[in-house]
Amino acid sequence: MSRTIKNKRPYLLLGLGLLVALLLVHHFVLNLNLFPEAWDVRLREPLDAFKQWSIRNQTTHPIFLYFFEPISDGIDFALRRAEAFLLWLPWPVLVTAVFLTAQKAGNLRLALLTSFCLLFMGLVGLWPESMQTVALMTVSVLITLLIGIPLGIWAGRNARVERGLRPFLDAMQTMPAFVYLLPLVLFFSYGRVPSAIATIIYALPPAIRLTTLGIREVDKETVEAARSFGATPRQILFKVQLPLALPSIMAGVNQTIMMALGIVVIAAIIGAAGLGGIVLDGLRSLRVGLALEAGLAIVFLAVLLDRLSEAIAVRNRTGVVVANGRLFPKSWQTNRLIIRLEASLEWLYQSGGKLLARLAGLSHSDFVTRHAYLFASLLLLGALIWLGRALEWTTFPETWQLSLQDPVDTAVLWVRDNWFEFEWGPFLLGTRPFSNFVILNLLDPIDAFFQEFLSWPALIVGVALLGYWAAGWRLALGGAAVLFGLGLLGMWELALVTLSQVIVAVFFSLIIALPLGVWAAKSDRVTAVLRPILDFLQTIPAFVYLVPVVMLFNVGRVPGIMASVLYALPPAIRLTNLGIRQASPEAVEAALAFGSTSRQLLFKVQLPLALPSIMTGINQTVMMVLAMVVVAGMVGGAGLGLEAVNGLFRNQLGQGIEAGLAIVILAVVIDRLLLASAARTSVGR
Repeated sequence: MSRTIKNKRPYLLLGLGLLVALLLVHHFVLNLNLFPEAWDVRLREPLDAFKQWSIRNQTTHPIFLYFFEPISDGIDFALRRAEAFLLWLPWPVLVTAVFLTAQKAGNLRLALLTSFCLLFMGLVGLWPESMQTVALMTVSVLITLLIGIPLGIWAGRNARVERGLRPFLDAMQTMPAFVYLLPLVLFFSYGRVPSAIATIIYALPPAIRLTTLGIREVDKETVEAARSFGATPRQILFKVQLPLALPSIMAGVNQTIMMALGIVVIAAIIGAAGLGGIVLDGLRSLRVGLALEAGLAIVFLAVLLDRLSEAIAVRNRTGVVVANGRLFPKSWQTNRLIIRLEASLEWLYQSGGKLLARLAGLSHSDFVTRHAYLFASLLLLGALIWLGRALEWTTFPETWQLSLQDPVDTAVLWVRDNWFEFEWGPFLLGTRPFSNFVILNLLDPIDAFFQEFLSWPALIVGVALLGYWAAGWRLALGGAAVLFGLGLLGMWELALVTLSQVIVAVFFSLIIALPLGVWAAKSDRVTAVLRPILDFLQTIPAFVYLVPVVMLFNVGRVPGIMASVLYALPPAIRLTNLGIRQASPEAVEAALAFGSTSRQLLFKVQLPLALPSIMTGINQTVMMVLAMVVVAGMVGGAGLGLEAVNGLFRNQLGQGIEAGLAIVILAVVIDRLLLASAARTSVGR
């Protein structure tokens, strides 16, 4: 036993004794099941009073007239102009612009991929809605970067600013997006403006954090050298720090775009038009095909923006694109047919480059010669705009559209009718018996354990003990104090109901993810098959999961749990796979040399070495399940999620914010305990 454990042992035994004493008091002396109602701080009352004051003063108070209204008018103007411009452009112009940009930043393969992603939106009849979403994304991301990059630079150059921003960024990243919507609706009413502001708030942290990281990671000797040559702080920033920090900043831009896209569906709840509204309509009417079409359009938009921004970042960082073939991957270049096709494409590219250079040379301008591709692209796009407006190509051709709704809806109905309940020998199987099993044998017993067997002080002491064992007094006291805050908010019982759902969802996620992660680590073919599936699960909007699970399980707690499982699988599978693959080759070779079987190698060498990575995957799984709590509340999931949803739909500011804060508290406690336990396990203290 390590020295650290020996030093902690008396306090751990004292804590265990206190825990047992509290349980005995709870069961034989005084019922401590419910958190004392008299201790509720009733936060919702001042919040609701503030809401009433805001409603009464929206048209008269200076803060609305001279602050909120100008912001609303400015954002609304930008959104309307961006949307009108995108809908005015002929659709071939946008597709061609994406193709040319991707071709310049990457290669022909990337250009074809991104062009197909954009074409898909028209092929499923969602071109106008997609342009509305792109307009919302464009304006929101630009405003986010205009705020986030300067703040990140300031924080990167000033440690005090970085420390001041950190708690706000932590809160913005852990607070459910639903909680943003309540005050935003109060200040900006319903529509596209509060949706844009919610997107900005949600997407701001990565822009600030990664810009700060990039500035701080610039080599200090390089900065000192520039300063010694007489460079001013402004010159050091723009000629040294920003160029060297550009990769990190571009990674922040990429993450900002992805997070902004992730809130598209949630923003639709308060009136944002576009693809999110279509998904929400499909969810409300249980039209799986409609929701899936819009969900796939969001997925393809995410792929387009992710791949394109990543290629631009790589080109900005290296100045060139990594040689990986024009159309086919580098690993395919040994095939003779592929070699000939690539050679033909190379000849076409060189011929086109010579033609552009010759045309550019006619202008006798070095600037035009250096930017021949840009000018040729602008000329082509200008011609397409003139032709498209003349031929009225602003609307995607209806004859090209391929609807997925009917076959998807038919398939879902067949699954519902045939899988809901059926007999297999002496057993009754199907989604309904499975749902009953989960409720009666998992959810209800866990609820009874938390709410009847344990008392509220015993649970707080138990969390403090776990925190002390994992990291010491600071985590023990902090975890206990924060958990006590759940009771002060009046959310103790609802938090325990949510905790039981999280435990069940994480259990199902891990019994699926860990074996798949191990299997993928043992087989490159399995990894290749799982990769697109996991990419799809990570990029599809969380709301889309609800539609098929509701059709299979009806409304209630179980469909929310099943949707959470699907949403949370990717990180556990990926990190288990990664941890096993990165296990020390020397340790693996030594085990094989001593005659270990495959089973012994896995359980006694690879899994122990991969444990830190696996624990990180478990932590990410728990956080993603918690992120689905509010979403699951829309289909009847009990607990904090349902409370937050009711607060939003009933316009109850206090109720929604109390539930949102409770979710944040639960997430913070679980996150800190898991991270500390993972660190404790990895170092073996």
